[in-house]
Amino acid sequence: MAGRLPPYKNPEKDPETRAGDLVSRMTLEEKLSQLVYISRDIPRLDIPPYYWWNECLHGVARAGKATVFPQAIAMAATFDPALISRAAEAIADEARAKYNMTKKQGGPRQFYGLTFFSPNVNLFRDPRWGRGQETYGEDPFLAGRIGAAFVKGLQGNHKKYLKAAACAKHFAAHSGPEKLRHNFDAWVSEKDLAETYLPVFKELVKAGVAGIMGAYNRLNGVPCCANRRLLLDTARDLWNFKGYITTDGWAVRDFHLSYGLTKNSVESTALAVNNGCDLIIHGAFNDLLQAVKRGLLDAERVNEACFRLLLTRCRLGMFDPPALDPFRRIGPQVIGCEKHKKLAARVAAESIILLKNRNNILPISPDATRICVVGPNAAATDILLGNYFGLNTRLVSVLEGIVAKAGDHRSVTFFQGCLLDRENDNPENWVKGYVADADVVIAVMGLSPLLEGEYGEAIGSREFGDREDIGLPENQVEFITRICRMGKPVILLIAGGGPVAIPDLHDLVDAVLYIWYPGQEGGNAVADILFGNEVPSGRLPFTVPRSLAQLPPFDEYSMRGRTYRFMKKQPLYPFGFGLSYTTFRYWALTLSKQVVRLGETITAQATVVNQGGLQAEEVVQLYITRLYPSWNLPLYELKDFTRISLKPGEEKRVSFTITPEMLEYVDNGGRRKAAPGRFEVIMGGVSPGNWHKRLGAAPVVRQKFRVVEDERV
Repeated sequence: MAGRLPPYKNPEKDPETRAGDLVSRMTLEEKLSQLVYISRDIPRLDIPPYYWWNECLHGVARAGKATVFPQAIAMAATFDPALISRAAEAIADEARAKYNMTKKQGGPRQFYGLTFFSPNVNLFRDPRWGRGQETYGEDPFLAGRIGAAFVKGLQGNHKKYLKAAACAKHFAAHSGPEKLRHNFDAWVSEKDLAETYLPVFKELVKAGVAGIMGAYNRLNGVPCCANRRLLLDTARDLWNFKGYITTDGWAVRDFHLSYGLTKNSVESTALAVNNGCDLIIHGAFNDLLQAVKRGLLDAERVNEACFRLLLTRCRLGMFDPPALDPFRRIGPQVIGCEKHKKLAARVAAESIILLKNRNNILPISPDATRICVVGPNAAATDILLGNYFGLNTRLVSVLEGIVAKAGDHRSVTFFQGCLLDRENDNPENWVKGYVADADVVIAVMGLSPLLEGEYGEAIGSREFGDREDIGLPENQVEFITRICRMGKPVILLIAGGGPVAIPDLHDLVDAVLYIWYPGQEGGNAVADILFGNEVPSGRLPFTVPRSLAQLPPFDEYSMRGRTYRFMKKQPLYPFGFGLSYTTFRYWALTLSKQVVRLGETITAQATVVNQGGLQAEEVVQLYITRLYPSWNLPLYELKDFTRISLKPGEEKRVSFTITPEMLEYVDNGGRRKAAPGRFEVIMGGVSPGNWHKRLGAAPVVRQKFRVVEDERV
């Protein structure tokens, strides 16, 4: 039977053969109809219509009920790629269930497809960027590891079919300002491009990501969605990327409306496709057709674009009988199921970061029987969601989590006390009475999706989703200050998606927890940390400066002075930082060789011991720096990390392999090179610096070594 089928319908053929055969049977108009995000059906070939645009940043988004995982930046804070891969697997299961339901109902629906415009792997280079919450932080290596894990989990490991198709966005150097996203030009040096902005995309290509999305902005004068160097020379030729490339939504119209490069939408569409884009989001079929008729778009280029899009659909099993695709059997019972709920809680628990714990006030003592919860985010559920979110009937607010976990012997009172970002309208405030009667005060403060996010979503932001300042709103600072003056122990919980600078409050309050936008189980996860059911183990995926005064201008894309890799000023909280309820000690860092030849691999080992009384997890981080360089290199670079669990008194020998690639540097021309020199390896639970004593982090351990051209030198 299979032998009598045309190749494109024959499941025994490889996807490339099938897609190529299908393209060869299509008319020009039929091919062009596939290059827009609502692809038309082709009845004579049994090709159904399809919506390409779907979202699953931290759960299937904009498609009704779904498990709501913590926001993407919180996923990065786990430093746990295996856990994030499991979360992505769950997201893919729910996506398949929704897709299967729509197939049974007779047609495609927006946001119920299998091609997802996730993950966002732009680097969080500046804390003012409202979309930084969608990313995996400021470090290329961390973002690459977490992003690759997400891609592999989402797409699955079936030998024939993709469970879902991921898309790495926004390529490249896209990270604000939001209000200028349709017209700004990111000027990036060759060194910064190769050293910082491109490596994470390369990692996702290596991980097999199905798609790449171009960015709105220009890169060094050329729009990213028509940037031949990015899309063709780099992604296609240098990295050998075989998947599809799409524009961002409405990006093509920027060519003529914002950049003045073309005269109209027809010319703009041709420019995008000719320079590497296969799919035009919010593009028009007629623009494509006119571009071909006017000789602006070559038919062979249309064939290439159509082939890549159909290849993706072939790999998703869209042209196969349902019985052959194992993922077509996934039913709606997986959507928001108990297993996924527990997984969302696990991600939230691992993401929460303890930034201060004076006199070990946390976990809250059983003797603290009167708990007062205050703050605008305590009962809020929007802070669980972040942006690009799904919905669920079991959204657990922080207040609900605290009440559920407090136990029968404790009383919990709640008085909001202040508004999110402006002074109270009523001058009378009864909060003092509630606080005065408490043993401990939990202040749930911070930001919300009203104040930070994408372009038109954060309706409380005058900067189109970006932040004008990186501190808490002034009314929140004043409120907490007044509470602290009452003499009660105060535990500050900060919700948000980016760095929040609290230099004055850090000294006033007794404990600080950064809780992110923690997903549907956020309230339970926070309460488990507060009451000691969980030991905090999250780590900062970005640097928290003391103020904006420590930062370069927002619209400057040079990495000089940015992130832990290039920032010489002492931050409030460093990258990789996070405390525990126990104490870890590092010692006996050894290297397999002290003198290493170029191209040789060595091993670094250190002992980590749990000196406290609780079993806990530690994120062991490996950094390398080149000593006395003659080039403008990063101060330190994260090269590897691992999570370990230690019982009280237990110690483990942790080993990392240092490859020759880890010792390469990027010169001013953007070329990766290897050279002899002196290096230092640093291992610990935080990035290197002189803040360990100030913040209570365990000191890191260091070991120097030399790389030589000849080991006899």
